[in-house]
Parts: sequence; structure tokens; C-alpha cells
Amino acid sequence: MNASQYLPGFCFCTLIMILSFVSCDYQPYKQGRNLYNFYCATCHMDDGSGLRGLYPPLAGADYLANHQENLACIIRYGLADTILVNQKMYNYAMPGVEELNDVQITNVINYINHAWGNDLQHVKVEDIKNALTGCQKDQSSGAD
Repeated sequence: MNASQYLPGFCFCTLIMILSFVSCDYQPYKQGRNLYNFYCATCHMDDGSGLRGLYPPLAGADYLANHQENLACIIRYGLADTILVNQKMYNYAMPGVEELNDVQITNVINYINHAWGNDLQHVKVEDIKNALTGCQKDQSSGAD
């Protein structure tokens, strides 16, 4: 046997080793996490727990699960209504972040939907664009 017979096996093993090292740092929602940390974490906290009863949690939040269709509008235009999250009322207004584009909003929602033990749907940019066409800049209601 010559060395050329071992080359495919060696290449395959090397590739597997490289992929295993790279996958240890796999962060599927990295841009969403970075945007969340910059725009949202001050009130909703790094761990999604909310701020001492003033601002609602996003981790394990029933509101988040039950209002997926409104999230893009809330992120872009804010929310000025009282909402019920996990059996607790929250009435502090949330400012919108109008500078985020549709792709960035999609990334934030996908991060939130999969962070802190949340296991919610993956959204597509097309879904977010459609949702945003149906909301107004003066969005103020998040109620059922």
C-alpha cells in the first residue's frame, strides 16, 4: 500500500476534526443577540428576565408565544398599551426601534424565540415584511 491510498481517509478525519472545533463556537442567532443586547437588554435584561416588574420578561413569556404576529410591529413602533405577561400586568411604554431594518428585526425575533429556553417558531424575512405592512407607526395596542 502506498501513501496515496490513505490520503482520502486522512482528509476526511482532518475535516471532521476541524468541523468539531468550529461547531463548538456555533452561534446561530449571533446578529440577533448582538442587536438584542444593544437595543433591548437594558429593559428586558441580558437573560430575558425583565426589569423588576417594570418591564416584562421575554424568557418563558406567554405573551411572546401568543403574539408572534405582532412582534415586528412592536419592535419597530413600540407599545404603549398595558399587557399581561405570565399573569402580571405591565404598563410602561416600550419605545420602538425604527432604525432596524426588516432583516435585523427578523434576526432579533429569531434570537428571542430561541434564547433562554424559549422554543418558538423560526420566522422568515418575508413574514416580517408582511407583518410590518399591516401595522401603523402609531401602533399602541398589544392586547388580545
